[in-house]
Amino acid sequence: MSSNSRERNSTTVMEDKLIQRLEAAVARLESLSIGSQSRELEVDTTAASTDPSIIAFDEFLTEYVGKVTAAAAKIGGQVQDVTNVLSDAFTVQKELLIKIKQTKKPDMAGLGEFLKPLNENLMKAISMTEGRRSDFFNHLKAVAESLTALAWIAYAGKDCGMSMPIAHVEESWQAAEFYNNKVLVEYRNKDSNHVEWARALKELYVPGLRNYVKSHYPLGPVWSATGSAASAPPKAPAPPPPPPASLFSPDSSQPSSSRPKEGMAAVFQEISSKPVTAGLRKVTDDMKTKNRADRAGFVSAGEKEVRPSVPTVSKVAPPKFELQVGRKWVVENQIGNKNLLIDKCDSKQTVYIFGCKDSVIQIKGKVNNITVDKCTKVGVVFTDVVAACEIVNCNSVEVQCQGTAPTISVDNSAGCQLYLSKDSLEASITTAKSSEINVLVPASGPDNDLVEHALPQQYIHSYKNGQFVTTPVSHSGG
Repeated sequence: MSSNSRERNSTTVMEDKLIQRLEAAVARLESLSIGSQSRELEVDTTAASTDPSIIAFDEFLTEYVGKVTAAAAKIGGQVQDVTNVLSDAFTVQKELLIKIKQTKKPDMAGLGEFLKPLNENLMKAISMTEGRRSDFFNHLKAVAESLTALAWIAYAGKDCGMSMPIAHVEESWQAAEFYNNKVLVEYRNKDSNHVEWARALKELYVPGLRNYVKSHYPLGPVWSATGSAASAPPKAPAPPPPPPASLFSPDSSQPSSSRPKEGMAAVFQEISSKPVTAGLRKVTDDMKTKNRADRAGFVSAGEKEVRPSVPTVSKVAPPKFELQVGRKWVVENQIGNKNLLIDKCDSKQTVYIFGCKDSVIQIKGKVNNITVDKCTKVGVVFTDVVAACEIVNCNSVEVQCQGTAPTISVDNSAGCQLYLSKDSLEASITTAKSSEINVLVPASGPDNDLVEHALPQQYIHSYKNGQFVTTPVSHSGG
């Protein structure tokens, strides 16, 4: 072999050894880097887990969620199942609070993906209320509605489209309390375990979650300034836009704000395309009659939820949900709509609810007068009324006053449940041609549970001293 060949072979061997040493060095550096990143991640997770707010959340879970879970275990069945979903949802929220301390604030799409685990638990609770109504429907509905309170974690500032965290928790519980009160009334004299469960559920949110948020996150979650970025996973190419369709066509592509949703599932499902909302459908300016050129009644998207009924000869009038001439709120012909909300009202406005069925209307703020006319299986929750709340020609309605009401009148109605707050106990209640009227008022004890009173519907008229004296019929119960 020539000297040149030997030199070339020697050079090749040296180059191979050098490459091997470089590759080994790079592998070593990569190993050290991965180990360092892993240790940093462990340190960040440990630091977040020992943060005072997380420790306080652990204590909150033990005290309040533990109490609801223990009460549910005594009942079993569907009540225990839905309570387990509730417990899982709060556990997921703790995990998200830890991640928030390690993660930079994401965009709206990234936030939707970040909150997906919580949304899955909420959808599970909602699915348990669907289908054939069970004997524990009020329990299931109370939990599903109450879990919307966990949406406080999505608060992103005053322009995000939802109330501040503390107010959001209180508002969410108000919607759930409507069903929770039904549990208290139904089982007060039947089963103390259900009463214990309902009380524990209320304490979980008020004062439990409300006080926790007030102490640690009054302005919403604080994202990490130096943590990793949270972003949504890559999406497949968007399909071509659908052909134009009628606004009210069932297959049309409507704005997210007009699609009927329920609870916090709507918040997280729509979070990637619009500001966070509390799940209740609100009236926008373009929905008000005074701002519309045609002056016609607005047909709400809630009509999409109308369940098929037996065909009849008479025609059902289109639903309305609008403010007319700035003075009169009109809610007409709403069927199966549980999320009707009027929250921009004043003491000069009136509310007229007509021809609704299987729906719930919530009125926030003070209005002059409320009239519920020809409604069936309708719930009305209001804060304050200046003049009166009138119930006329109705069947199976429930009306809850959270503030004050000087006068409540019930005329030609059957099956009316009135829930009064401690501030409305002095209300004057007038009844005429009505039956099965029950009034529920807070008890005088520290628990402030509701006590049910049945208003008499039969009277005795006796002629004494030149005039008739009317007294209610007293039943012996024998």
